[in-house]
Amino acid sequence: MRKTSINLIILFAVLCIFGCNKKENQSKTQPETMENIQVSDYGVTSKGDSIKKYTLTNKNGMKLEVINFGGIITSLTAPDKNGKYEDVVLGFTKPEDYFNGNPYYFGALIGRYGNRIANAKFTLEGKSYDIDKNDGPNSLHGGKEGFHTKFWNIEPVKDTKFPTLKLTYTSADGEEGYPGKLTTTVLYTLTDDNALEISYEAETDKPTVVNLTQHSYFNLSGNFSKAILDHELQINADKFTPVNETLIPTGEQKAVKGSAFDFTVSKAIGKDINADDDQLKKGKGYDHNWILNGSGLRSIAKVYHPESGRVMEVLTDEPGVQFYSGNFLDGKFDTKTGGKNEFRTGFCLETQHFPDSPNQTSFPSTELKPGEKYQSKTIYKFSVKQ
Repeated sequence: MRKTSINLIILFAVLCIFGCNKKENQSKTQPETMENIQVSDYGVTSKGDSIKKYTLTNKNGMKLEVINFGGIITSLTAPDKNGKYEDVVLGFTKPEDYFNGNPYYFGALIGRYGNRIANAKFTLEGKSYDIDKNDGPNSLHGGKEGFHTKFWNIEPVKDTKFPTLKLTYTSADGEEGYPGKLTTTVLYTLTDDNALEISYEAETDKPTVVNLTQHSYFNLSGNFSKAILDHELQINADKFTPVNETLIPTGEQKAVKGSAFDFTVSKAIGKDINADDDQLKKGKGYDHNWILNGSGLRSIAKVYHPESGRVMEVLTDEPGVQFYSGNFLDGKFDTKTGGKNEFRTGFCLETQHFPDSPNQTSFPSTELKPGEKYQSKTIYKFSVKQ
């Protein structure tokens, strides 16, 4: 009897150990899925990287979808005046179109330097650097293989009030010609007041230049084959930076008052877009940097779509915003709602430092030194106007 009891005790102990090990192994192999963050397979790049899609959902049912290729936002929903949630960011219908070039930079994180640098070169602390020339004579959005083409590590952040993703990427010294090893962290947070918050941080081991931004194209109608000219835009800026023939700022800071560039009072994007204006001709529409009023985190722009009732407010601590009216969309790709991504079917409000700042001493500096931390925050907040 005593021997049987000992055997039973041993058997019970073995089962407990086996059960604990099985539970531990299961927890290690399960995908990092939380209640309001779902992880799924998205595709495989030509380099063999397995790409995941992360879907964040807030308490209202608003959804944000992000992939770990380029930190790209592939979908973001917002309610209309009838409470209907629809996707409001342009994107491709096939994963490979993101992986194989993404010529419009749909939804991507942009770095090391958002916007253009003249003649693809700059001088920093007496040393000249040649960077990738991918936009005529200039460098655009960090070069052909900028941050929008990179594999980002993504982790859902635990114990946060709202669903949050932490994205990290380390850019090697000399990547695309930029000096310094740059470690970048971006947080995407979807709040319960229907806002997408984007926080950026970066550190370097050598002096370098940094200008990070997010390149989502918006169409608040929810129909991506419709032009955005009926959207009403207000920008809190009294000046903008005129450009030359290759869209590099001339250095002038020009008042918007009395011009087609005056959005200090809300007006339809299409109201003046075809005006007889040399700057509009150079950009084929709006593709310019506005010098924002104020400083610190503040409201800098609002967009209203009368038909749907959707409103998007943009807040940032950056000194500038690039308003781009989708002038280079060319109808080569299908939209997610049918039809094609045609001319002016999406707009961007890219919060940033000014284009070509490394070559223009009168512009706010984009230099980052070892021991310093680059920090920036932008919020896209959605609401409804009846």
